[in-house]
Amino acid sequence: MAGAGPLWLDFGVVVLLAGLGIAAVLDARTREVPDRLWQLLGALGAIGGAVVIAPDGWLPLVVWILVAGLALEHMFAWDAEGRGWVGEWADLIELVAYLGVTVIVGLAAYRLGFGGGGVPPAAVAVLVTVIIARLLFEGGVLYGGADAKALIVAGVLVPLLPVPWLGVPANALLVTSFVPYAVNLLMDAAVLSVVIPLAVALRNLRRGEFSLRSGFTTYTIPVDELPRRYVWVRDPARPTTLAEEEAIETSEEDRAWRAKVAQELKSRGIDRVRVGPQLPFIVLMAAGALGAVLFGNWIIDLLAVV
Repeated sequence: MAGAGPLWLDFGVVVLLAGLGIAAVLDARTREVPDRLWQLLGALGAIGGAVVIAPDGWLPLVVWILVAGLALEHMFAWDAEGRGWVGEWADLIELVAYLGVTVIVGLAAYRLGFGGGGVPPAAVAVLVTVIIARLLFEGGVLYGGADAKALIVAGVLVPLLPVPWLGVPANALLVTSFVPYAVNLLMDAAVLSVVIPLAVALRNLRRGEFSLRSGFTTYTIPVDELPRRYVWVRDPARPTTLAEEEAIETSEEDRAWRAKVAQELKSRGIDRVRVGPQLPFIVLMAAGALGAVLFGNWIIDLLAVV
């Protein structure tokens, strides 16, 4: 089993990049990614990790199963409304699960240390990834549930990436090798997100509609195109409340809402509307995943050479 770890890591990277590639295409086309994809990717990561960790003993395996189980529960709608008492107590059940797994991992690490017959570093990386993903989702930084699920799945499939495939500065490697891979992925995706406002600004410059106030965040389109575009309405002629946007849960509801707004604007004789793009963040996450595999954490790489 000596080569099982590196072999599984390479396989996990390939599976993750393929899975995020599929998710990115679906996100760009429909803004929805089926849970079945996340369930499959998460299960592959959990099983592969268990196979690699099992030779170290029963305790590391139990710790991995607990952490992987905490990660996988996010891929299933067990806490949906209408699921009886389980749905009603979902928040409390999840809180107990988070606290319980964290305490068990902490006590095991305190008593037995890390690696070998102790707590697998991969399990700690996954636990940190799950907590970060949940905090970012609850804080509205990861706006869609699919974004948080993608981050968690990335953590399960590739908990840590000790050495990026292409060279990085040695002092940067000292940091990125101990940071969960999913965190490096997310930071790389954040860097890539800078492309979005630049693209919006370029579009506005070409149409002669650029202004410092809104030129990087919004642009205009014909009202007739509104139902077919994945955008948020940002036009002063039709103020949109946060409650309206938060009430939209599916792509069909989103399309219906935009069609309703288009009808309102056309009835008032308005033929162009100012909009902001709905960011397909999984597309950026897929690119960030590849970037993290090749070069690690771009921000840390840059800081290491300045």
